[in-house]
Amino acid sequence: MELTTILPYAVFGCFAIISWIVFNVLTSKDSRASERLDELKTPAPRSLDGEGQGVGNMLSKAAPALSKAMKPKTELEENQLRVKLANAGFNSPNAPSVFLALKFAGLIAGFLSGGGFGVIKYGLNYNGLVSLVVGAGIGMFLPELILRFITHSRVQKIFLSLPDALDLLVVCVEAGLGLDAAMRRVSEELQDTAPDLCAEFDLCNLQLQMGRQRREVLHDLGVRSGVDDLKALAAILIQADKFGSSVAQALRVQSDSMRVKRSQLAEERAAKTAVQMIFPLVLFIFPGIFVVLVGPAAISMINNLLTK
Repeated sequence: MELTTILPYAVFGCFAIISWIVFNVLTSKDSRASERLDELKTPAPRSLDGEGQGVGNMLSKAAPALSKAMKPKTELEENQLRVKLANAGFNSPNAPSVFLALKFAGLIAGFLSGGGFGVIKYGLNYNGLVSLVVGAGIGMFLPELILRFITHSRVQKIFLSLPDALDLLVVCVEAGLGLDAAMRRVSEELQDTAPDLCAEFDLCNLQLQMGRQRREVLHDLGVRSGVDDLKALAAILIQADKFGSSVAQALRVQSDSMRVKRSQLAEERAAKTAVQMIFPLVLFIFPGIFVVLVGPAAISMINNLLTK
């Protein structure tokens, strides 16, 4: 084999070995003192006698080292990242570091796969460099796209299930339950039909039991959910708690407003249906009708022309 044929494979092998070494250095084990401190902070793994040492545990241990390169520079950026993850339902304190670690791992995987594909197919030229950069970019931004998809799906589920939860919350409050007990009751009743909203209510109840002020808990509920209507509900409940007004009346007004909004949204989607049906009609239905109606006449005309 010629040197020009072997050189691309050798360069790719060097890149792969260097990346593997860097990965091993970043994910190296901590000292025994650090492991003992981790065991004292979280005694559950120590009691399992080696259980739970799977991929998730390994990723959680390697996440702080992998996420150092992409750690936010300011506290504002870090808070924005936490809010973005909370909107998708990831409320764990380790969620930002795990997410950044996944982005870094995706960057390395995309770099290796894109570089390998570019070197094998194009060699060491401009196209190979473009393939390397594109692969690294796709690997880095793929977790971001998945996170946006999860956030959009979760926000839609909470938005659609919120009016029913508010109606049940109004019934519970008017029956004499307090707001905390009413939220707990709603969470128990709607656990199967609205799990995302019930998870938010359960977290609120847990924070209230831990001694946090109701204003802070309701404010965090609105920010954490990412739903504008739930933010408005949290603001109304905070004002009702601050000025001592009726919580049931505030909930009823918000419930009626949200039900009207959902009805208007359904009417808007129904009105768009007529316009959206034009494209499948023109592309799929009209050609079939045209063939059925005009086809026999066209065949008769062709036969008449051939006989003449």
